[in-house]
Amino acid sequence: MTLDRRALLGGMTGAALLAPFLAIEKAMAQHAGHTPAAGSPSLEEQQAMAARHDTTMQDLFGENLFKNEQIVMLLYPGFTALDLVGPHYFFACLFGAKVHLVTTQPDLAPVASDLGLAISPTVTLEDTPKDLDVLFVPGGTQGTMDVMRSERTMAWVKDRAARAKHITSVCTGSMILGKAGLLKGKRATSHWAAFPVLEDFGAIPVKERVVKDGNILTGAGVSAGLDFAIALTEQLRGRDYAEALVLQAEYAPEPPIVAGSMATASAPVGNMMSQMFAPLEDQFRALAKG
Repeated sequence: MTLDRRALLGGMTGAALLAPFLAIEKAMAQHAGHTPAAGSPSLEEQQAMAARHDTTMQDLFGENLFKNEQIVMLLYPGFTALDLVGPHYFFACLFGAKVHLVTTQPDLAPVASDLGLAISPTVTLEDTPKDLDVLFVPGGTQGTMDVMRSERTMAWVKDRAARAKHITSVCTGSMILGKAGLLKGKRATSHWAAFPVLEDFGAIPVKERVVKDGNILTGAGVSAGLDFAIALTEQLRGRDYAEALVLQAEYAPEPPIVAGSMATASAPVGNMMSQMFAPLEDQFRALAKG
């Protein structure tokens, strides 16, 4: 039995994998009754092609093809956009999942990142579903600290985390989880500039790109959000689904400069960056004590 694409789309937050077939349906709707151009597939051929693709996906993904996860991604002024955008790409390609972009602001005005890229939220803190499959928190610098000082936002994080199946973060988003008391005794990671502060929250720091401990999944700095998203996708939908999205994203990194860690950066650059970020570590430590 083939999938009902229109019903499927209605329950999805993204339709990247179905885009070619949705384009066909749109074209058919616009040109209903018109004779196909010479050499183009007939309506029956298009429908047969779509049906074959449905069957292939069903055979490969099985029960993982379509689910109904409730995924919440926190948006706050000063968040780091890449922390959020990379994981969002993968989450939005989970058929049937609902991705909520939750603003800490009082309304649904666009939320500006630390570098000025604004993202439009879909829901406020108060209107967010109470029971979640995934609670996701991106990192930042000053904006992250503001969240940690906000009783309203921290109370929301604690409340949603109490029932979330997966509690997750990327970069310094782990500082927010730590402030909420969610990392005590847990293995976790963070951006290298905040990594030492994990111990102040009672966490066990692990120098890996992605670290899982029970229902806690943390990613290291910024670009590690992609690795994190792949790992979580595999947890939610299985290896084949995750692999399909890795291929779709053509995620095969070959950086022209290998300097993404202190171990691979040159000494002059590493020393300069360490000095630049030292005050950030001190500020996060102060918040861990407060």
